[in-house]
Amino acid sequence: MLLVANHVSWLDPFAINAVRPARFVAKSEVARWPVIGWLAKCAGTLFVVRSRRHHTAQVNQRVAAAMRDGAAFAVFPEGTTTDGSVVLPFHASLLQPAFESEALLMPVALRYLRDDGSLCAEVAYDGDKSVWDTLLSMVSQPRIRAQLKFLPPLPPANHSHRRELAAVAQQAITSALHLAAPSMRAETTAGLQAATR
Repeated sequence: MLLVANHVSWLDPFAINAVRPARFVAKSEVARWPVIGWLAKCAGTLFVVRSRRHHTAQVNQRVAAAMRDGAAFAVFPEGTTTDGSVVLPFHASLLQPAFESEALLMPVALRYLRDDGSLCAEVAYDGDKSVWDTLLSMVSQPRIRAQLKFLPPLPPANHSHRRELAAVAQQAITSALHLAAPSMRAETTAGLQAATR
């Protein structure tokens, strides 16, 4: 199974793993982060070097092989983080392993809420915030609730191309979070290289 989720915070993998253990694909910079990088490595995360043009394809082959052996993986195909008020169009290249391994793709809608049900933007690792900035914002909150909605799985065989599957998964998550759809942008040939986070 390949889980695909919207991306708000460096907490996202921990929230998903608390419900459905999975290995992750992350940008190579995460491996160098204090504590978080070490935890990611221990959890079997595969790291994509975004400056290397074909590295995503190489990592995808490893993910597909592991999924054929029964592993579950999770990816954040927005390629960046948001404040949780929008779901950006998905980079379809990260969904290729689902096609290659004939694995189900499960969309996961993720958000963080305060006790009053409002969006907790303090968790977001977006804009110019550092990991430390986000941590300080989070501890200022009396309680933060992570809400994950595991949506009906999407069989890749029902879709003609990974871009179509990416659009369907992105729309499913957007709808589950009751958010307005953003304007679509063309996927770059470099995939994640265009992302800032």
